[in-house]
Amino acid sequence: MQIYKTLLRPVVTYGSETWTLTKSDENLLRIFERKILQKAYGPIWRIRNNEELNRSINGEDIVKFIKAQRIRWVGHVKRMEVGAMPRKAMEGRLFVGRRKGRPRLRWMDNVVADLGNEDKAVDGDDAR
Repeated sequence: MQIYKTLLRPVVTYGSETWTLTKSDENLLRIFERKILQKAYGPIWRIRNNEELNRSINGEDIVKFIKAQRIRWVGHVKRMEVGAMPRKAMEGRLFVGRRKGRPRLRWMDNVVADLGNEDKAVDGDDAR
């Protein structure tokens, strides 16, 4: 378990604070994590189902880790100076015409959903 948390998970989640995750992406990440954990624990007869795997990692799955990293990154950017480029990029708006079809999922939409409260994400200095 220690090898997974110190070597594999950081490699897989490198740059994950900037990802926009869909439900299918979250599902694929969870499947990958379960496969890795099953390989780490050895033969199938040791751990039989996903519930036992969740108990072994104490409910800290890879998607929760990515969401925590994303919230941490928002707090970091919000604490930057007003003129800093990452903060300008996060708070800036592009005024272009809208394409046909459903709008694409935006990164800030994911962050707001992670926080569960839009006021925290927008006013943000409390997002630590």
